[in-house]
Amino acid sequence: MHVVVCTVVHHPADARIFYREIQALLDAGHDVTYIAPHNESAQPVPDENQDHPERLRGSLRTVTIPRAVGRRRLGALRAARAAMAAQSAGADLLLVHDPELLLVLPPKSKRPPTVWDIHEDTVAALTTKAWLPGWLRPVAAGGVARAEHLAERRLHLILAEHGYNDRFTGTHPVVPNTTSVPAKAAPPSGPRRVVYVGWLSPDRGSAEMVELGRLLKPHGIAVELIGQADPAARAHIEAAGDAVRWHGFVPNAEALRLVEGSLAGLSLLQDEPNFRHSMPTKVAEYMARGVPVVSTPLPLAVELVEAADGGFVVPFNDPGGAADAIHKLDADPDLRVKMGLRAHEYALANLAWPPHAAAFVAQLESWAAAGRTPA
Repeated sequence: MHVVVCTVVHHPADARIFYREIQALLDAGHDVTYIAPHNESAQPVPDENQDHPERLRGSLRTVTIPRAVGRRRLGALRAARAAMAAQSAGADLLLVHDPELLLVLPPKSKRPPTVWDIHEDTVAALTTKAWLPGWLRPVAAGGVARAEHLAERRLHLILAEHGYNDRFTGTHPVVPNTTSVPAKAAPPSGPRRVVYVGWLSPDRGSAEMVELGRLLKPHGIAVELIGQADPAARAHIEAAGDAVRWHGFVPNAEALRLVEGSLAGLSLLQDEPNFRHSMPTKVAEYMARGVPVVSTPLPLAVELVEAADGGFVVPFNDPGGAADAIHKLDADPDLRVKMGLRAHEYALANLAWPPHAAAFVAQLESWAAAGRTPA
């Protein structure tokens, strides 16, 4: 196949889009044209996939568009519309990753079968968008809900969580946010530190992690934050001084190498509607690296931590509770190692990406072969 993939919102090295889905298509021998804000730093680089040397590897071509940020979206959407129109002509499939792109799809007669990959509870996510005025959020939520039902009739959908199917009339394929799992977990090593990987914002615990840094610094334990930050989170980090270390955006594979050997992985997300039906990918990623998890009690995160007995669940908005859990791990190396090994063992059995990669590619191949999207 020739698959055109487009995002106007996500970083081009987004773990789900690039390191899982695009990588799976390339590994299966398909060609990909990737429309994204490639002028971002830290460009994605395909894995040469030595695990499957017998396969004819697909080719990757990139097309650069501006990124839609905050209220500055119109120019980026215009560029995305032009790029999708130009690149999808003659392609076998168009795969889009942002609800905004539904507004600028090429006409049905001029585009191949089209798939929308739904990463989150789109309506609930609006409550966390600081750039969207509060009075406008209910209006936007209604518009998004209507757009979802219209998209269900006109496009193919894939979902990141089984719970997202509740928002739709039909049942749609789920491509979960699992991760690559090394065969062995790295033992604790290096300086004493805890790590967070992912987007940084107040709803994802930026203030709590900064306060955690202040609590742990006198004990010689560092808090490392890896990921892009919204303006509010950036203000939290800048006010923290040397209480935390912020790496900025780091491509997923490199970010996960930074996780290895740490005391714990942090997931201090708040109790927001968008998070209640989602499994924080970072929790799976920490477990896959044999690192104990310190998480707030979001339902799916609790399920993973308790099933593996691989970490601690702490209250929402409680940096002191998180600090207590980390002190326990720091004071008891045997507990830290055992929790990490249990987490890795569970991830290896339940959270590995390859089986889902095969199902994802097969589903796209089926839709492309059918040759049209729903009427």
